[in-house]
Amino acid sequence: MAEAKNTILIGIAGGTGSGKTTLADKVVDSFGRDEVSILRHDNYYKRHDEMNYEDRSKLNYDHPDAFDTELLCEHIKELKKGKAIQMPVIIRSTIVPIRRS
Repeated sequence: MAEAKNTILIGIAGGTGSGKTTLADKVVDSFGRDEVSILRHDNYYKRHDEMNYEDRSKLNYDHPDAFDTELLCEHIKELKKGKAIQMPVIIRSTIVPIRRS
């Protein structure tokens, strides 16, 4: 299947507090909410339903393996084809918030 016409993929990367969200918000403001889809890597944390809260709190959520990047890439491909996706929704009680020192 051919890619959807006029699909542009923009990746925004950077450290904590670097302005990623501000820049993404500016893109949405410029093109309109109906024209832009935002996928945040934070929505793609791997689920660990089999673990209790204490065990999840020991996981390193800063490590690349904490994310389901394969699913994120699949979703990007589907969006480029013009298809809808079901982006994961992270409920903070299902994971442990990242601790900052």
